[in-house]
Parts: sequence; structure tokens; C-alpha cells
Amino acid sequence: MSPQPLRLYDAHCHLQFDTLAPHLEALLEQLPALGVAGAVVNGSCPGDWEDVSKLCLRTPWLLPSYGIHPWDCGNRPADWHELLEARLLAEPRAAVGEIGLDRWMLDRAAPDDPRLAGMKRAPLPEQAEVCGAQLALAARLGRPASVHCLEAFGPLLELLQKTRLPSRGFLLHAYSGPAEMVPAFAELGAYFSFNGAFLETRKRKVREAFLAVPAERLLVETDAPAMMLPGDRVEFTLPPSPAGEHQNHPGNLRVAYAGLAELRRTSREELSTTCAHNYARLFLARGPAQ
Repeated sequence: MSPQPLRLYDAHCHLQFDTLAPHLEALLEQLPALGVAGAVVNGSCPGDWEDVSKLCLRTPWLLPSYGIHPWDCGNRPADWHELLEARLLAEPRAAVGEIGLDRWMLDRAAPDDPRLAGMKRAPLPEQAEVCGAQLALAARLGRPASVHCLEAFGPLLELLQKTRLPSRGFLLHAYSGPAEMVPAFAELGAYFSFNGAFLETRKRKVREAFLAVPAERLLVETDAPAMMLPGDRVEFTLPPSPAGEHQNHPGNLRVAYAGLAELRRTSREELSTTCAHNYARLFLARGPAQ
């Protein structure tokens, strides 16, 4: 008798993206067979929240999450906060996110980066104001939050230290900050998700940070269809997007689990059990509105 697949949980992905639409039905059938027992699907602006909602309503093992991503911060509608609160109140399972801070977009992204086409790049103080308001909303409604941070971990820590935070905690998705900052974030309630892209050889410092993460705060993610794995680690493939970009197959969650287990010198079985408990504690526990 062949062994049962491990129960795996994707703490952060974007299955609602248009580029996955031609493959979505096949993916929703394939992923449970690969052991994927749950996944959080993150909306990044009001324009994609309805797509997330419809997908998660018809697929019970998917959890919705709604927020204003820092890349979308500059283009947010004037009534964004009211829209977000109404969406969350209508969907008690929903988390808040993807939210956060992104200095890379401001300082190092190319002016013609196609991923940022049409985006008004909000300065960091504006991003912080919007992120802080969403964290406070998550705290008031008793929801977890999923936080994006690129090259702004100092400002993020300052923001978290002065903002009301969700009692259930928050996820630092694809954490790429220094190991030295892990204890401070963890003390505030952070969970940290490992992404298979971190298996790239040059990401040694990022991997080392995950040796500092307490076991009870570990999660694993794909960010699919973003954040491709190193070519020699890819287990499942998807055709390129219409624009010719590589797409990360969410089944590569298995590779991320295996890589993190190897890094932390534990078994995949033990890691999957740990992450299942952590996922349930953060995303499935029913916290009261405050």
C-alpha cells in the first residue's frame, strides 16, 4: 500500500490571477491529490476581491484574504476602507491581506517594470498609513493578517510596535528579513512563511533566518503563480503566461516543504504536522471581534 500524502498548507498564494484561469480547474482537482489540504488566496485590491470570493466560496479548502497591497496603495479608491470592512463582515472566514510595505518598488524597481505598469508608486509613509489602518481593522474584527515586506523591515517593525495588532497574529509572507529581527517580530505575534524560491543558492542568508524562527511560528507558501523555484528544484510546471513570464505551479508547495525540512534537519512528516497546527491556529481559529 502506498503511503498517504502529507497534509500540506499553502499560507499565501494568488490562485485568482488571470494568468492561471486556463489551468485553474485542473489545479483545483490536482492539488488535493498532492496533499494540499488548505491554502490562503490573497486579494491585493478591490478589483480582484470578487474573484477571490467566488473562488473560495466554491472551493471550501481555500480561504479568502482581502487587502490593499503596497503596489496597489497609490491607486486605491477613496472608499477603500469601507469596501474592505464590508467585505470582511460579509465573509467571516476571511483574513486581511495582502498588505504591507515595499521600498524595493520605490528605490530599485525599473521605471518600465511591466509588473508595475499603471501603478502610482505610493511613498513609504503613505504605504505605512494604509497598512496600519488595515492591521487595526484586522485587530478590531478578530482576523489574522498577511503582510508583504520588501526592503523595509525596519520601518515595518516600527509600524507594528505602534499599531494595534490582531490577537491571532499575522503572517510575514515570504520573510526575507534578517535573522536578528525574527525575535522582535515573533514577540509581536508574527508567523513566518518559507517560500520555495529561497532554495536558490544565493538566498543563503534568507534560509539562515528560518533557522531562527520558532517551530510554533513556521509556515510554508508558494505565492503562486509568482516566486519561481530554482529550475533544478521545480517538480510541477505550468505554461508561461500570455506575456511570456514563468508561472509557479502551486503543487511546488511540496518542494518548499521538503526544502525547509532539509534546512531545519527535521522530517517532512514532523514539519507538516507542525505547520498544520500553525496554519489552524492562525487562519482557522475563530477569534472574537474586539
